[in-house]
Amino acid sequence: MKSTTEQPQSLAPTFLVAMPQLQDPNFSKSVVLLCEHHDSGAMGLVINRNTDALASEIVDFDPPPASDSGLEVSIGGPVDPGRGWLLLSEQLNDAVEIAPGLYLSASSELLRELVEGTRPGCRSRFLVGYAGWGPKQLDRELADSAWLTVPVNRHLLFDAPAEDVWELAIRQLGIDPAALAMGGGIH
Repeated sequence: MKSTTEQPQSLAPTFLVAMPQLQDPNFSKSVVLLCEHHDSGAMGLVINRNTDALASEIVDFDPPPASDSGLEVSIGGPVDPGRGWLLLSEQLNDAVEIAPGLYLSASSELLRELVEGTRPGCRSRFLVGYAGWGPKQLDRELADSAWLTVPVNRHLLFDAPAEDVWELAIRQLGIDPAALAMGGGIH
């Protein structure tokens, strides 16, 4: 028997690029790597909110790391800021592939290895917190034109300066960011 309710297509993985009318300070001019998108909600990581802190300074390693690679901390979103995430360019340990050639892990053991610099070939980002949406919340925000969707681009994740990521993501669609109209404001 055929179901009468269709399951919506998951948008993950994709970049969500905040439109100018999105006035929530947590997401103003943000780019979010959407990792999961289901009927029950969505989860992603803001990729353009860097800090001046190093992972070795904010994570309580016991014992302390033997060396420090200088792995920086980014703010992945306002939800659960005590939780850390690793975005990786290769599959290591328990990392799960979330896009082709892009992996996600929450392993403290792997974080230690990256801080100590024992995985020199792996590109990585360490983020704290995440962006979360309840059931259908992201779908409503998309319908209200709060976000643009842009294909995942490893250059924006690992190479582009954080302050340029929003503009570069929009330009990836062939749109001049200055041409985006300011709408009614979505909170």
